[in-house]
Amino acid sequence: MDFEGAKHFITQKLNTELSAELSYHNIRHILDVYEMADQLAGMEGIVEQDRKLLLMAVMFHDSGFLKSQKDHENASCELASQYLPGFGYDSEQINRILGMIMATRLPQTPHNLLEQIICDADLDYLGRDDFWSIGDTLFAELKQSGVVDNVAEWDRKQVAFLENHSYFTKSANTLRNAKKAAHLQELKTRISS
Repeated sequence: MDFEGAKHFITQKLNTELSAELSYHNIRHILDVYEMADQLAGMEGIVEQDRKLLLMAVMFHDSGFLKSQKDHENASCELASQYLPGFGYDSEQINRILGMIMATRLPQTPHNLLEQIICDADLDYLGRDDFWSIGDTLFAELKQSGVVDNVAEWDRKQVAFLENHSYFTKSANTLRNAKKAAHLQELKTRISS
């Protein structure tokens, strides 16, 4: 499989074809998830061949936004199935990648460690210092598409989401739980004041 060729291809496609209105689900998000998935894979002891499948799944996991915001995971799987054979990926490798992509659909449903890692990497920002600035880009995108109307409603949605969210891997829990809990508390304080 030509990992570098496939990565270059999908990076270029996302860079040039994703809508500029996507303030969150853009190439910055995908590369952020890529970096975190790579870090978590190292912490979790993932072997090189599996790590490459994981990282390719990351590169395609939001590519479906090229087609549609609704059911973008299915569209992402269609694009991965369409393009990856041209880079030497076989059906078993592609099926594993598709499983990882579908695991990121909310509510997240990972069935193995690689799927857990992509899920944790996708929502890593929940427990990071840049939670607020990244959250602002997601709020802007959701407001633009009519999912939320105002900051108060967004804050309530974030509280509900954080209360129901759990990281899957030991590594992500160790890295992010304390900060995520602090963000949740700050949001609750903001709502009650």
